[in-house]
Amino acid sequence: MTSRVQDDTPRPRSWRPIRLSSSSNRDAAELVVTLRDALAEAPGTGSEPAVIVETSGSSGYPKSVVLPISALRASAEVTAERIGSGSWVLALEPTYVAGLQVLVRGILEGTMPAVIPPSFTAAQFLEAAAGIQAPRYTSLVPAQLTRLLDAATDAPGVADCLRGFAAILIGGQALPAAEADRAAALGIRIVRTYGSSETSGGCVYDGVPLAGVSVRVEEGEVQISGPVLAAGYLDDDERTAQAFVTDADGTRWYRTGDVGEFDGVLRVTGRRDNVIVSGGVNVSLDRVERVVRTVPGLQAAVVVPVADARWGEASVIVVEGDRAAADDALAEARRRVEREIGAPARPRDIVRVERMPLLPSGKPDRIRLRAQITTL
Repeated sequence: MTSRVQDDTPRPRSWRPIRLSSSSNRDAAELVVTLRDALAEAPGTGSEPAVIVETSGSSGYPKSVVLPISALRASAEVTAERIGSGSWVLALEPTYVAGLQVLVRGILEGTMPAVIPPSFTAAQFLEAAAGIQAPRYTSLVPAQLTRLLDAATDAPGVADCLRGFAAILIGGQALPAAEADRAAALGIRIVRTYGSSETSGGCVYDGVPLAGVSVRVEEGEVQISGPVLAAGYLDDDERTAQAFVTDADGTRWYRTGDVGEFDGVLRVTGRRDNVIVSGGVNVSLDRVERVVRTVPGLQAAVVVPVADARWGEASVIVVEGDRAAADDALAEARRRVEREIGAPARPRDIVRVERMPLLPSGKPDRIRLRAQITTL
């Protein structure tokens, strides 16, 4: 297959690829009908575009990812093989891959997910869960789980509801250890997922690849292979060739851009491009953020780079909440970062924002956040 992926790829005359974006404003029920037709009509050759999904743009470069029908189906089937199948609550935008896969799983299972509005409240979640039969499943981003865990503190019914789910998939970004501990203490089954639009969503669960998925680390970079891979990027030969490489034996791999280790269990340690040079020392802001989030009160903090007159680059911790409490946490965050990573990695300051800017996928909008910080 060539690296070019475009709309004129051969396909059945009655079938057209489905293009999704944050601005497409598709209704979930309408999208289910369209997807059901595509799953039924598209040939199973593995090369035909089924859905064109825009990435979240968390790195600043949104891309149009072309997913074959075979990749979507494979992802849904191996997910069911790993965690079981049943009824789903759709709490994510269906125009992004994690929400899209909830719909695909439901179609293959013959069920319609219960849909939660984008406002996402604990009450809405409870109502949606009550409307579907067990076994129940859902897919959330960490911020949504945190909101539910906070609600469970004052409303035992929320904890009971969450315990009633056969599995709650958590992806999109790293789940802070403190939040995982809170969920475990309540007896909630959390499954941490790793993947992207280019892998049809999560393809590594709790560090272990799904059936048919292979993981390797080449020069520190995590790479993924298997039937869940995208065909490439729409009308972008160069980017497709950079991200998808083929070995001499014909095995095709997706270069994730993540740094990690794999010995049967995958441990992702950061992004190759989320590194600053502070005083001549390379500092991974992903590592800094993980340490910062172990400090009480900073579990949802985001660490972003800033210019520094003395060191060239530095980082600051961005939080929502009371400034005084944040100041109290800064010294502890700096101590922990110095102990675990080194003095050059210590965050310079804590910055308070009224509301953390988020992408439609639920991830922090780091590009917008950096722009806000520079104006403060």
